[in-house]
Amino acid sequence: MERDGVERLLDAAGADSRRLRHALTLLCDGQWWTLADLVRATATSRRTIETLLRELPLDRTGDRFRVPPTHAPDYQDLFAVAPPPEDPVAHLVPHYSHVLDRLTELVAAAPRARHVLDHVAATPETVLRRALLLGARFWLPGTRLLCVGDHDLTSLAVKLVHPETDVTVVDIDDRILAYIDDQDLGVRTRWADLRLGLPASARHHDLALTDPPYTPEGIGLFVARAVEGLTDEGRVLLAYGASERTPMLAFKVQQALSELNLAYEAIYPDFNRYFGAEAIGSAADLYILRPTTKTRPAATSRLSRLTTAIYTQGPQSVESAHTALSAPGTPLPSTPGSGPEAVPGLPADFDPDLLVGDWPKELRQPRVKLSTWLAKPYAATADRVAISVPPGLEAALPRLLLATRAAHVRVLGTGLPPLPDVLTTVYKPSADAFALDAVRLPQPEGDAPGVLRRILDNGHAKLANTWREGLIAVARAQGGALTKNEARILIREAAPWSDDLTPLEAPLHRLAALPDAVATTVTALTTTT
Repeated sequence: MERDGVERLLDAAGADSRRLRHALTLLCDGQWWTLADLVRATATSRRTIETLLRELPLDRTGDRFRVPPTHAPDYQDLFAVAPPPEDPVAHLVPHYSHVLDRLTELVAAAPRARHVLDHVAATPETVLRRALLLGARFWLPGTRLLCVGDHDLTSLAVKLVHPETDVTVVDIDDRILAYIDDQDLGVRTRWADLRLGLPASARHHDLALTDPPYTPEGIGLFVARAVEGLTDEGRVLLAYGASERTPMLAFKVQQALSELNLAYEAIYPDFNRYFGAEAIGSAADLYILRPTTKTRPAATSRLSRLTTAIYTQGPQSVESAHTALSAPGTPLPSTPGSGPEAVPGLPADFDPDLLVGDWPKELRQPRVKLSTWLAKPYAATADRVAISVPPGLEAALPRLLLATRAAHVRVLGTGLPPLPDVLTTVYKPSADAFALDAVRLPQPEGDAPGVLRRILDNGHAKLANTWREGLIAVARAQGGALTKNEARILIREAAPWSDDLTPLEAPLHRLAALPDAVATTVTALTTTT
């Protein structure tokens, strides 16, 4: 009798058999289930569900299955007679059906997941419930929320439910940032590779929410950056899940959190559900973490020991860390015929004044870390700069070039993307399989090109401030006068997104919009002055 195998399975699970009993209850209720749906509904790993299915008689139609209704009474005494732990905001969801409909459309139309960034999409119900929980636990009018990565589009859910909340998203994926901006819900977007730093304009938030890569390294990095973005009285909301089969992995992640000296205010089990991630039951807990007086120093210490390998897949996975270009002792490509003093990977006639990134220690040139290079202007003048970009950090290329005024930059790395069109107003690029050369162009002729170039030449400065000074200079050259306030008004009309933002933080779609926006403000000078 099939029941014997089920009973053995439940007995072996002991107190933790509730998840199996819940799955058995669902299978016997007459509904048809796919494996993915059953995993997500029970928050139980695919392997555990498959173990149960092997012990049951099943009707099948296509990829769906159920226990035949005639067999369901055989298991009735084994059912979980009570539901799983109550969802704290389940009673609110029916009142937001219109928001759920909109989120279902937004999630379906969002850019496709990138596996190298460990993207797994949360369900529309999950992002709605995150927004509802935020509003149930905290006072959101006027509150500043930072989404540290937002492939799940939680920022949009918050603005739909609580439009009075000030929301900022930082993300490495320019597609996600462009998609969020396209919805025109008032979310502020910033580009950031969190391994290289948090944008200066993403500080001083009241709340931070993150659903990071589920490795100890990824959790530690994203939560430390979230702490950087908070005020002293802030909170971090963290989504993290592990299979019921791997408690040691959960322990390692919680160790990483403990090292940050965070207080656990709440943990909501299986609060988050996903399309995918079946190895962890397509579910994750939601943690509410409160920084203590010892958290910020601990976060600073954690970030000083930064590793770029934080993902579970791709060139920057934890498993492939030892093969990364940035690993100590990894040789850079050599150049045939180069002399003993030449820098590996660079032509013999290119002698850099500065090395950016990780290079062999024996080289005599001064050097600076990628994170420092992006955080602040380099103090000394460098005419020739060589930059080493490890695999997996290619998205930083446009920002690495905007961070300097060097006449010639040579970037070493494989799979480097082409420069966005807006940067071809600054550099003449040429590339091969292993490097990109960017030679700085002369200053352009014309008022609008001149203002644009001025903005791009000051990558670390606030974009709107440089733009304002450029317009004032053009007005003066034309024999007119323009006040700072008049210039600000022109800029806000042409680019309302430009306040408190540097070119290095700007998503690529914002940089792409700059030429037309700058031209609009320069044209408007004739009527303003």
